[in-house]
This record gives sequence, C-alpha cells and structure tokens, in this order.
Amino acid sequence: MAETNVASGSSLAVKHYSAALFANTLKGSTAIDQLVGAIEPSSGMEMVAGQTHAGMPIVRIDNLMKSAGDVVSLDLVDTISGEPLMGDVNREGRGSALSFSSMEIKIDLSSKVIDAGGSMSQQRTKHNLREIALAQLSGYFPRLNSQQVLVHLAGARGSQIGTDWVIPLQSASNFGSIMVNSVKAPTYNRHYVVNGANLTQGGQQLGSIVSTDALKLAHLDGLRKLIDDMDQPLQSIKLAGDKASQTSKMWVFLATPNQYSILLSEGSLRAFQQNAVNRAAYFDTRHPLFAGEVGMWNGILVVKNERAVRFAPSESTKIITSANAATATETDQTVNASIGAGYGVERGLLLGAQALGIAYGKTKTSGMQFGWKEHWYNFESNLEVMGEKVCGHMKTRFSIDDGTGSKVPTDFGVIAVDSAVPL
Repeated sequence: MAETNVASGSSLAVKHYSAALFANTLKGSTAIDQLVGAIEPSSGMEMVAGQTHAGMPIVRIDNLMKSAGDVVSLDLVDTISGEPLMGDVNREGRGSALSFSSMEIKIDLSSKVIDAGGSMSQQRTKHNLREIALAQLSGYFPRLNSQQVLVHLAGARGSQIGTDWVIPLQSASNFGSIMVNSVKAPTYNRHYVVNGANLTQGGQQLGSIVSTDALKLAHLDGLRKLIDDMDQPLQSIKLAGDKASQTSKMWVFLATPNQYSILLSEGSLRAFQQNAVNRAAYFDTRHPLFAGEVGMWNGILVVKNERAVRFAPSESTKIITSANAATATETDQTVNASIGAGYGVERGLLLGAQALGIAYGKTKTSGMQFGWKEHWYNFESNLEVMGEKVCGHMKTRFSIDDGTGSKVPTDFGVIAVDSAVPL
C-alpha cells in the first residue's frame, strides 16, 4: 500500500516562506459532461424511470437507486410501417404487432483510496491533507466517468496514454472490469473512414488509410447527407431552451484536438465559427455546449474534446465487417503501417440523441450514487479516505429493421468517423 509521508526536512514541510499549495491540474472535465440533460418533471415515464431527458446524447437512469438489482433494461419500440387499410375492408385481426429490441446495462462499484498520511505528516505541513484528498477524489471521478463514456461510445480505448488517463489500455487484464460492460466495436452501418474526399463505410478501410485522409468540412457535409438519406437516422439532439430544435435540427460531432485543429485550418473558418454563434442565439441562455471551442457546419455542432481515441500505425483494433453486419461479430483490423511518418488515426464521434446510457445504483456508504468514507488506522494515527460510485455505462445498440425486413444490430445514436492526423 502506497502511504503518504511528509518526512522531516521534506519539501512539503512548513517553511517560513511557503504557505501556498499549487495543484497539478490535469484535463479534468470535458465537453462530454455537457451531453447529459436533467430529469423533466413533465415527463411521467422519465420520472418513473428516474431518467434524464431523452433528447440528449447521454441518458442517465437512476431507477436502480430505488430498488435492489445490478442490471437495468433499455427497450426500443420499433416504428410501425406498412400500408394503411382502406375503405370498408375487414380490419379485424390485421393489426401490426408492436416490435421491441432490448439491451441491458450492468452496474458495479468503483472505488479510489488515498492515504492522507499520519499525525506527524499533518504536523509538518500547513496544508490540510484530508481536504486535499477530498479535492483529488472530486476531480478523479469526473475524469473516470468522461473516459468511460468516451471509450464506450468509440468502441475502443486506443493507445493515447499519459497521467491524465485513468483507464488502462484495452490489453490490460483489468480493462473489462473497469469498463463494467463490454466495449463494443462500432457496428458496420455506423462506422466510416475518411478516404480522400469520400467516406468509406466499415473499418476495413483502416488498412488502406494514408496521411492525406484528413477530416474536412466537406466530410461533415457527407455525414449530414448520410443522416438525411437514412430510413431510421440518428435522432437529432434537443438541448434545453432550444427554440429551433424542430425546425433547425442539430447533431454533435465530438472531435479530437487534432481533428478540430485541421478543421480550423480550412478556408471557411469564419463561417464555421459564425454558424455556431448564430445557432446559439436561439437559446434563452447560452448552453454550455456552445461555451467551449466549437464550430458548426450543416447542422452539425463540432465540439473539441480534450482526449482522443487514437490508433498508431500497425496497431490492431476491433471492427465489424460487411459480412458480419447481421451478427455484429468482431474481427481484428490493423491500421495501415505505411500511413506516413508522424501520422496516426483518431476517431471522431457523430452523436445523436440516446447514444449512451448510464445506470446508477446506490453506495452503501451514502445511499446515493457517490460515497465518501474515512478510515483511521495505526491506533488512529493514520488516515485513508475513499471515494466510490456505483454505475455502469453502455453504448445503446438495438436490432433495427434495415428496410428489407431483417433486423441488424445498430449503434442507435453514434457514428464513428476515423481520419488521419499528424501526431
């Protein structure tokens, strides 16, 4: 067990000229935190389920806090279709059956413990080590949550590393337990790779991607056309206070820092940024999503995320091929080793409503989603503090009619878009 110890003569010990403490700030919260709404009191179903607004990309479900269990079921009601019955034809027994698709989200307990030191450690410093430990945990869990959301939505962890990342690489033995629910590769019909001026469906294109396959504004036009042409498209998002949500539909593209930088380098930068300003004017108060580094193109709000799901040349990632589209069986795909010196691949995410569900249970410590506990040991001389949460994340995936009568596994609210970036 790692133990906090402020020894005699330590640089943290009190000196006459030092009484201030500077925190080493990591990336912390990101744009992902603004993708979940509030529970709407006017919605009976949402109140019963303890569910946040379904018009947002992330939907939080709190009903597991009210009863025992570690699994919540999400159900999708398929839209009915078919021809109407006309005139006086016999209508008895000719009703269209309701059709449902379901998925389940598991929850589990995540904990983080910090050793806040002993009596002499506290004596030697002016800083309240207990309060510092609490502040550290208050930053740690939002970081953990945003990374779990990102990895589930992307369907991969990637290989970006650093002290900011608290989720290990996908090859780590504890990766699955930390993610709680299985991380699923993008479905074939929700995965595109930039291929020159075009977007190629399916992850197999990663084997041929080259350094010039960068994400451009024209590709956002292509994504919007894809949405418009879909029989069952990504549902547009509905932000609180948006007066134009019906007449001016909007989706969110969560761009990596490198992807966002490339988009800013295009000649239409002024229009890209002004479009976001114009769209924000439809809100009574400025929504937090518009407060960061954003641009807008063809109804797609491009938001710069602080982290990236990144793949290096020759790295392997899971994909679903065209041949496996109906079963969602995953296979390995290697990123082109000859992509170009100094280049890699990063995954942007086009988000509609209800892209991911987060189910919360209650901790034994507090009876709420999050808990805080202190433990004195060594004859009440040393202190450990622990933060914990009970929850599970999962990308929403349902079997949806492909237009021919067959049901195909489909990522309901997210499209993965891979492009080449300079590293």
